[in-house]
Amino acid sequence: MALSPSHRPRLLVLRALGLGDFLTGVPALRALRRAHPGHELVLAAPRVLAPLVDLAGVADRLLDTAGLDDLDWSGGPPALAVNLHGHGPQGHELLLRLRPGRLVAFGCEAVGHPGPAWDADEHETRRWCRLLSEDLGIATDGSDLRLEPPPDARAAAPGAVVVHPGAAYPARRWPADRFADVAQALSAAVWDVVVTGGPDEVPLAQHVARLAGLPPDAVLAGRTDLAALAAQVSAASLVVCGDTGLAHLASAFGTPSVLLFGPMPPSRWGPPENGPHAVIWHGDGVGDPWGDTVDPALLRIGVGEVVDRSLTVLRGEPALSRSAAGPRTTPGSA
Repeated sequence: MALSPSHRPRLLVLRALGLGDFLTGVPALRALRRAHPGHELVLAAPRVLAPLVDLAGVADRLLDTAGLDDLDWSGGPPALAVNLHGHGPQGHELLLRLRPGRLVAFGCEAVGHPGPAWDADEHETRRWCRLLSEDLGIATDGSDLRLEPPPDARAAAPGAVVVHPGAAYPARRWPADRFADVAQALSAAVWDVVVTGGPDEVPLAQHVARLAGLPPDAVLAGRTDLAALAAQVSAASLVVCGDTGLAHLASAFGTPSVLLFGPMPPSRWGPPENGPHAVIWHGDGVGDPWGDTVDPALLRIGVGEVVDRSLTVLRGEPALSRSAAGPRTTPGSA
């Protein structure tokens, strides 16, 4: 999508990544928005994220960008370019080709950029806030993650427990049969359970639902766009998933969650510490998040542990009163 001319100086932010990456970057994006109210803030990110970009109020314009593809940029150079994508030379070079008035980015010797030092062990949200604080000297608030529910989308199953068995890579996927056992146990405890996933995760979601003895209409995978998925998470009683974008969606809406971590530790990608979230992590280091086999840390998580933590969160979360959340009065009722 080409950019229309603007008389305001333009601020270009590169974060052409996925759902979880966008949501963890919201505090940094909001800090930029507050610090530069006179600029047109252009966010280079995938178009699919548009509903959440609007909800977060972090950009005037979305420039559809996947990964580090060339930017469809027109007009003069941006007054300010900010690399919230990574610290390698590719992102820096992509922005430098536009001849920005200033580049804000982590230090990169390969392109001669003397920015702040990258810390691989830093939490993803704190990392980008620190970049802006150190490089631009602006105030940031790493807890500024919350979103309001989508105004024009309705949840398919208000108050349900959302079980999300998918993840971008096999290393981050807890076994499907274990997700099914959790779903079955929560359903037996008279909670409505739905199974979510993207279009390519429909077979996985259907498999989990069948093993759990759930009805076919409990499978929401492939039936929800991002706005509808956000509405479902915002109205849920609980989200049970791995280290995925859906976990960050639960954090964004303050929805209680039970999150299964591995191969990455929660110290890098975990939810806010003061939120209604239970984190399960049995790792002893950092694994390969792009691996093609399930990480050993995930395999150390047992079904009983997840069920117990889920029921504890469901019993003790006071925010349940904000929606139609609550157990069914009789097993199998709608």
